[in-house]
Parts: sequence; structure tokens; C-alpha cells
Amino acid sequence: MAIEKKGMMFVLSSPSGVGKTTLTKKIAENNSNFKISISHTTRKPRPNEIDGKDYHFVTEEKFNSLITENSFFEYANIFDNRYGTLKRPVLELLSGGKDVLFDIDWQGTQQLQKIKDLSLIAIFVLPPNIQVLKNRLSNRHKGQKKLIEQRMKKFNEEISHWNEYDYVVVNDDLEVCYNEILNIIMSETNGVSQTQNLDEIAKIVEELTK
Repeated sequence: MAIEKKGMMFVLSSPSGVGKTTLTKKIAENNSNFKISISHTTRKPRPNEIDGKDYHFVTEEKFNSLITENSFFEYANIFDNRYGTLKRPVLELLSGGKDVLFDIDWQGTQQLQKIKDLSLIAIFVLPPNIQVLKNRLSNRHKGQKKLIEQRMKKFNEEISHWNEYDYVVVNDDLEVCYNEILNIIMSETNGVSQTQNLDEIAKIVEELTK
């Protein structure tokens, strides 16, 4: 009798503005077996965001009650807002053989990595250089100088967790980065781990944090 193949969990993390959300959506749109885990958040929707599609936007009270009920796999405070991943929808997707993509930060990743019996591969996305990151943040948060500064300040803390991940990729060109991530995912779903040059990655990180 054929054994049902359970899905795998793939985390994409990056400092704000590096492109993890764009990459996550691109993977899900182009590969039918991948589903994005939609996080709950207490932050207000951005103009183009849809409740239930980009995030589940909830009140602080609702978020707290979900914590109390132990409904989250992971949750974290990021820039004065809270984000969390519900267990139930993820487990349903995995048991249905779907691979689940997570667009979460290092705090959430650490929590997921502590859970036994989860088939989890974590990928960290770096910007090619600081100027590219500043440009991306400036485009996203036009005129919000304080917010951009806040995100840049947090960058060094976020990037310091790169070595907690299974893979590290650089998002210099979106298409190239997407293909690199897809290649990692396809290898891992076939049970093959790829090796990366950690010294080279350490040098990139050093350049970014100078």
C-alpha cells in the first residue's frame, strides 16, 4: 500500500525590505503544491492588502486569546505589532500532502525549529548591499523617514541570525534568487540537502554590517 506523503514546511526569513514576501508569493503562484501560511497580525493593513489573503488582521484582544488557547505554532513582536502562525490550518495542509511556505522572522523560525517532528527547512534572504535595501525601503515607505530609520536600525540584529538557517541566498536579481530557492526546495523535497559555502556567506554578512 502506498504511504501518503506528508508535506514539508519551508521558512523564508529576511530583514524588512529584502523581498521575502514577494519571493514567497512567487513560489506559491507558480507551484501548485505550495500553500502560504497566512499569519495573524495586530498591525493595520497596508492599502493593497486583503484580510484573509495577505494576513488575518485581528485585534490585540483576539491575538491574546489565541495565545491563551495555545493556538499558535509561533508568534513574535515585530516593530510594535504582533504576528503569529496558527497550528490548525498548517497541520491540515501538511496532512493533505501540501508543502507550506512561511514568511516569518527569525523569532518565529526559532520557535518552529524547537518543535519535534516538523519537517522544516529554513532559508534566510540577504540583500546584495545596504544601498539596495535603503532604496527598497524608501520606495515602500515613501516619506516615512522615521519608519525607514527604525527598519535600518533593526537590520543588524536580524541579519545576525543568518547562521541559524539551513540555507542563505542573496536577492540581487528576483528571478535568479527565486530559481535558487526553488532549486533548494526541489532538492529537499527529494531528500537531498545542498551544501553552501559558509565562508563566502559570512563575508557577505560582514560587508553588509560594516
